Amino acid sequence: MKQRKLGANGPRVGAIGLGCMSFAGVFGETDEATSHACLDQAYEMGITFLDTANVYGMGRSEQVLGAWLKKAPRDVVLATKVGIQRDPAAPVNNRPEHIRTEIEGSLARLGVDHVALYYLHRRDPDVPLAEAVGVMGDLITEGKIGGYGLSEVAPSTIRAAHAILPPLAVQSEYSLWSRLPELGVIQTCAELEITFVPFSPLARGVFGESYPDTGQMAEGDLRRDIPRFSAENYPKNKALIDRFKALAHSKSVPVSALAMAWVLQRGAGFVPIPGTRTAAHLMEWARADEISLSDADMAEIEALLPVGFAHGDRYSYHHMRTIERYC
Repeated sequence: MKQRKLGANGPRVGAIGLGCMSFAGVFGETDEATSHACLDQAYEMGITFLDTANVYGMGRSEQVLGAWLKKAPRDVVLATKVGIQRDPAAPVNNRPEHIRTEIEGSLARLGVDHVALYYLHRRDPDVPLAEAVGVMGDLITEGKIGGYGLSEVAPSTIRAAHAILPPLAVQSEYSLWSRLPELGVIQTCAELEITFVPFSPLARGVFGESYPDTGQMAEGDLRRDIPRFSAENYPKNKALIDRFKALAHSKSVPVSALAMAWVLQRGAGFVPIPGTRTAAHLMEWARADEISLSDADMAEIEALLPVGFAHGDRYSYHHMRTIERYC
């Protein structure tokens, strides 16, 4: 797999990473053996950038990764996160003491003494940015993290954080049906030499050979509350995306691979982190970095799925509360 660099001076990683939220059962129950088989396949394919968070399954995703790493030494780049907590009254927490407590828990669950990248999962408006970034700098000095990142923030926050301590990466949802980062985040990252990390680049499974069946989604599946999957909006979205799927089939390319290739082509330094529960699904998109799309191909895709085509918001109101809005 081709390599890309995290930030101006960070480690090199495979051009496609792996989001590990699915290992926590967020999109349907799974088991550790299946997750480890997926990780084995990812590593074999050259995927070395593994992304998790303390809140995924309340530590379960990190534990699954830790158990996998314990089996054999592997040269991987780990990223985890802090900032979201399961407290309706205070869903975001960037207090320095909380960040310090949570990094210790994450390191213990992962079975390591250092992670390459530690994100502020969400920005806490009640904590001065300088305090949150300051403790990240302390953790770098102490050797517990290699660098820090930001997630779902506005361009102004990226600039303010960079003035204090340059982050390695900024993470936001970005795919053919979620293109808000094009209105400032991507440009700011490029200007400041910060790696842009698109999560959900396959739109939570929509850009696959078959569509996720909302009737089969387990209780607690994140997508059940997302407006784009509602009874009113989902059929409209599928009808539009069907045209893209037909294009992929005409090119004899997996739907997910074409969608991933589009994301990779949108930015030379992007490192998308698709998630999956199985090695079989991973194989459908793991070689997307080998697909070259011409200007004509990109224009054709744009005509089929123009920016803003999706019906419904990308998150429920509850989840949108913690995301910085800037447009």
